[in-house]
Amino acid sequence: MTTTLAFPVLLRLIEERSSAFRAVVASAPSLDVQVPTCPEWTLFDLAEHIGDGRRAWAATVAAGPAPAKSAAQGAPAAPREREALTAWLAESTRQLLDALREAGPDRGCWTWWGASQSPRTCGAVARHQLQQLAVHTYDAQITVGAPEPLPADVALDGVEEFLYTCVATPSAWPHKPTAFDFHAAEGHSWRLTVDGDGARSTRIPAPGTTSAAADEGPDAVGVSVRGTASELVLFVYDRITADSLRIEGDAGLFDLLRAWEPEE
Repeated sequence: MTTTLAFPVLLRLIEERSSAFRAVVASAPSLDVQVPTCPEWTLFDLAEHIGDGRRAWAATVAAGPAPAKSAAQGAPAAPREREALTAWLAESTRQLLDALREAGPDRGCWTWWGASQSPRTCGAVARHQLQQLAVHTYDAQITVGAPEPLPADVALDGVEEFLYTCVATPSAWPHKPTAFDFHAAEGHSWRLTVDGDGARSTRIPAPGTTSAAADEGPDAVGVSVRGTASELVLFVYDRITADSLRIEGDAGLFDLLRAWEPEE
């Protein structure tokens, strides 16, 4: 199973995760219940965030490399009535997907990430949008007491996407140089190295393989975490605790990583 999804697959999975999110909204006993993983939001607030955010990114993709003007101007607000809300959410996803299809994966696009390992292209935006929708769908599901693991293909791509987009930076790591290893039960592994040159990630051989034995570098790896790809994604997005995974080494390094605010 590959960890990098083709552009048409990304678009299909965006629609699938959006549909799963709408299903929760349609069946939830109340839209006013608090979201445990986003405690400042109700389920309605989460739905509003999903819809407004996808419309904003649709406008951003359509604008190309230039920052888009506010997509909120003149846009319909999220309706409170449930059936209308689900239709509004579906239209938000349609706008995003239409913009991505029109642009294609290689066209330049404004992004909030700058000097990361992810390119500033519409394909990279689609990749990140899938993860946003996948994690927020989990938020919605846990709100109604029915959490489901992220689909394996989504989650495997999600571990790498998070490391490349949300963590990579040229800003110097302010602590002792070290490395974090992430091992997915599905057979893929990544190493995040942090030092004076910043943070960067690479794929590494899975544990137990011949090539892995030669590339362990145990002295350089401060901590390693093992779990399913879904568990790894939910962990890095602070949806589940370290108790849900197998951690070897200095678990406190994750606290330093979360507290780090790089300049770039």
